[in-house]
Amino acid sequence: MEGKAVIVGAGPAGLTASYELLERTNIHPVVLEESDEIGGISRTVNYKGNRMDIGGHRFFSKDKRILRWWETIMTKREDDADRELLTRNRVSRIYFLRKFFSYPISLSKETFLNLGLKNTLRSGFGYVKARLFPLKEETLEDFYINRFGRPLYELFFEDYTTKVWGKHPSELCADWGRQRVKGVSLSVVLKDYFQKKFQGGKQPKEVETSLIESFQYPKFGPGQLWECVADDVVRKGAELRKNHSVRTIHVEGNRVSSVDIVDANGEKSSESCDYLFSSMPIKDLIASLDGIEVPADVRRIASELPYRDFITVGLLVKNLEFSKEKGADLVPDTWIYIQERDVKVGRLQIFNNWSPFLVKDPEHTVWIGLEYFCDENDELWNMSEEDFIQMAIDEMVKIDVIKRESVMDAHQVKVKKAYPAYFGSYTEFEEVRKFLDTIENLYCIGRNGQHRYNNMDHSMLTAMEAVSNIEKNIVSKDNIWSVNTEQEYHEKAS
Repeated sequence: MEGKAVIVGAGPAGLTASYELLERTNIHPVVLEESDEIGGISRTVNYKGNRMDIGGHRFFSKDKRILRWWETIMTKREDDADRELLTRNRVSRIYFLRKFFSYPISLSKETFLNLGLKNTLRSGFGYVKARLFPLKEETLEDFYINRFGRPLYELFFEDYTTKVWGKHPSELCADWGRQRVKGVSLSVVLKDYFQKKFQGGKQPKEVETSLIESFQYPKFGPGQLWECVADDVVRKGAELRKNHSVRTIHVEGNRVSSVDIVDANGEKSSESCDYLFSSMPIKDLIASLDGIEVPADVRRIASELPYRDFITVGLLVKNLEFSKEKGADLVPDTWIYIQERDVKVGRLQIFNNWSPFLVKDPEHTVWIGLEYFCDENDELWNMSEEDFIQMAIDEMVKIDVIKRESVMDAHQVKVKKAYPAYFGSYTEFEEVRKFLDTIENLYCIGRNGQHRYNNMDHSMLTAMEAVSNIEKNIVSKDNIWSVNTEQEYHEKAS
């Protein structure tokens, strides 16, 4: 198999496609990345020696190919001794009513005490009712109520989901729940609890992804993996062009023939190709097509596809106030879901716990990430960096996470189209997919490339499946689109 493949995007999907093409074919990869960064949303931002993992990325997969792939890339080498995968404990909790609750909700003494007798009884009766009289699952609200009961849904899912998506769960498709929490429910939590009791506290061999207790993590964050992959593929002959944006995709006879590109200096060029791997947002992909008649409905659906944007504020602080409650130097969580209704922040990352190597001085400082979900050009997005950082500090002080005088430094990072959303024209997305599949040598891969809230391993798998199709001369793309549709797998928010 020979030829040239243009790959749009140097994120997990694009770089995996490049790597796999070099390993399995004689196809020459040309990777075009519109930014100056490697890794997409899986990149690591380095601010004065303190590194930020944008969105948080646990390295865990039920696919053995992915596990082997990560291990191969991150094996220590003579020319790069820093390539290393650390094993980290998975601790994530909910911060609500200024108290900690396990995530997923567990049958612990702490949970019952924090909830109180009234809420505990309401939750129990609510769950029994949901099991006896399940709702037809048309919305995300229906999905959560069926699995946890209405009281627990209202306590732990309703407000947080509205923070994340800017929409009430009753306005969101149930698809999001099926892809993000899938097999997790109160019954699964119960099963996991009793299995551990009977197995002396050991975790069962088969476990839902949201219940895993450990994961792997690159020494310097997820971006380190993708920087290593980029170095490896370039060394093996791939071309990687940063600050190159694809503007027009030319189609002739249902095949992509070339793409028009603009670099950071405004210089225009064209690149012919035998294959096109696209991880660009579907909205932009459809708008860039030329030489093929795009049905009006397909254009409309694609142009109206919703996305959720993302802002992270990194705060360097002397300590965290709630770490002092039990006399510990630091709470054990990698991230904490902020359910408090009087603040806009959605989640808090503690980078020290992801890897001490993310923090310049982990012995004397705590490096945290405050995550906000917004829409491009809304009030949060348009706020000045100085005002936004001040708001973030105010919120942390308000909910007793830090004292104002503890703040030593701060940094803000914005990410457009971080999360493909499951409302609006998404309900008609199948029409767009059917049309795109008529372009024989176009392969839609990755999170934005499929408008699907993939985890990193799923984005990689879409690229692997696409390369397999080329290698085996498989015309159908059903296997590529079916990645991350199984009902047994998923990890929350990465």
